[in-house]
Amino acid sequence: MAEVFRSLRLYVLLQRAAARGALQYRLNTVIGILSGAIWQGTGFAFIWVVMHTFPSLAGWGLAEIAFLYGLRLTAHALAMIPLMSENDIQWVVRNGEFDRFLLRPLNPLVQLMGTRMGIAQFGDLLVGVTLLAVAGQNAQISWNAWLIAFCFVAIIGGALIEAAFFLALCSLALRLIDTFALRVFVDDVFSKFGSYPMKIFGGVTEWLLTFVLPVAFVAYIPASVVLGKLDTPLALAAPLLGVVLVALAYLIWRRQLDHYQSVGH
Repeated sequence: MAEVFRSLRLYVLLQRAAARGALQYRLNTVIGILSGAIWQGTGFAFIWVVMHTFPSLAGWGLAEIAFLYGLRLTAHALAMIPLMSENDIQWVVRNGEFDRFLLRPLNPLVQLMGTRMGIAQFGDLLVGVTLLAVAGQNAQISWNAWLIAFCFVAIIGGALIEAAFFLALCSLALRLIDTFALRVFVDDVFSKFGSYPMKIFGGVTEWLLTFVLPVAFVAYIPASVVLGKLDTPLALAAPLLGVVLVALAYLIWRRQLDHYQSVGH
């Protein structure tokens, strides 16, 4: 346990150093945040246009889909802000920098995560929180202490689910060198399918997005609970699933690390 707290403390220090480094280029930081916000804003603008043509999608109105979109986007941002540096893992491995991580008395994963901070993802977070706040007021939600607590825990759970898949796929780069295309594919599935009610896909696709690649657990199931569209014990599993998947992803990381070979081999 002491080693865990030590790793967390050093990770925070590394991220603070990375943030200070990024803020040396303030205009670049602002542009990065704005680009993230604009990118996600255009994604929701497309939904807005669609909803003006079709006022309801599988029984969901614009405010409800906006809440779903904001919930997914907030979870996505919280997952990617601390983990974005893992996206560089193929270059870290190819350039031999990962070998240096192994020589230092600190978990290599913590070192990799601490190399930089996801700046553009703060733009994602800004748009996500804004949509949650606005849609939460317009979707006729009967807010109470339980719903607020569930919404908060569900966001953390959704972030952990995305983080788990991202970590697991990045881990494969320790043996396969480059898994970038696979990571982009999975991220697109979470982003594009996770922003809509699962009912519109129906049948096999809905089942696959719930029980194989658990996109539904990131935002759709929690949003359905908050909006009063779903009342099942399955909904309570959404936040817990993230914890289980992160633990499994870390085991995959450790397994791949055991099989890592230096770039010179």
